[in-house]
Amino acid sequence: MLIRCENITVSYNSRIVIDNLSFSVDSGDYLCIVGDNGAGKSTLIKCILGLKSLASGTLTFDPHFSKKGIGYVPQTNETEKGFPATVREVVLSGCVSHSVSPFYSKEEKKRADECLDEVGLSDVAKTNLLALSGGQKKRVMLARALMASDGLLIMDEPVASLDPIATREFYDKVKSINDEGTTVIMVSHDIHTAVHNATHILHLSNRLPNFFGTKEEYLKSDIGHTYLGKDGDCAQCHQHIHGLAL
Repeated sequence: MLIRCENITVSYNSRIVIDNLSFSVDSGDYLCIVGDNGAGKSTLIKCILGLKSLASGTLTFDPHFSKKGIGYVPQTNETEKGFPATVREVVLSGCVSHSVSPFYSKEEKKRADECLDEVGLSDVAKTNLLALSGGQKKRVMLARALMASDGLLIMDEPVASLDPIATREFYDKVKSINDEGTTVIMVSHDIHTAVHNATHILHLSNRLPNFFGTKEEYLKSDIGHTYLGKDGDCAQCHQHIHGLAL
């Protein structure tokens, strides 16, 4: 078990936004967190990252895993708007050890090149980040997160503001990375894509009981019926699950 949340309650501005929630994440899982606006999706991510405290309950990691090994892709990233830097320099800045040494090792530089290759951006490694398209910038942030990752990626609505083509390219890259063994936790507003790509769904709701389970269980659940159609017979979702073309 990589992460276990047991009966957690989280408040925001003195209001309970997550109440008595339990779920778990195993190594290699692809968990999509979906649900209503204001249901606590991003707040939960902050708790997992250690940026926000729980009101009650427990959130524990495998004792052999260090939180320093989390690769994080936020919804927005100030790096995209900051000082001019090349794509490779931005990816290298994801090194955990960079806070210790002002210089990058040969191994770190090699890993940065591997991360860029993994997201399909080797050809723009020396390009200024500010010259890239929105979709390319987001893939740079994915490569930067991979640079920091020790097998766990956490993303908070990473495709917000991207066009459909860039969104699909990003989702495909993340799925490929997960297929290679990296654990993925992603907040998404797109339930159809979540059902397509994820192994597990955590649905947070303001109106219905929260749900946690496999994507197949989600399609059969009451909350899955509400959001995707009676008996889960959303044609698009069935195509996704059976590996058919969109």
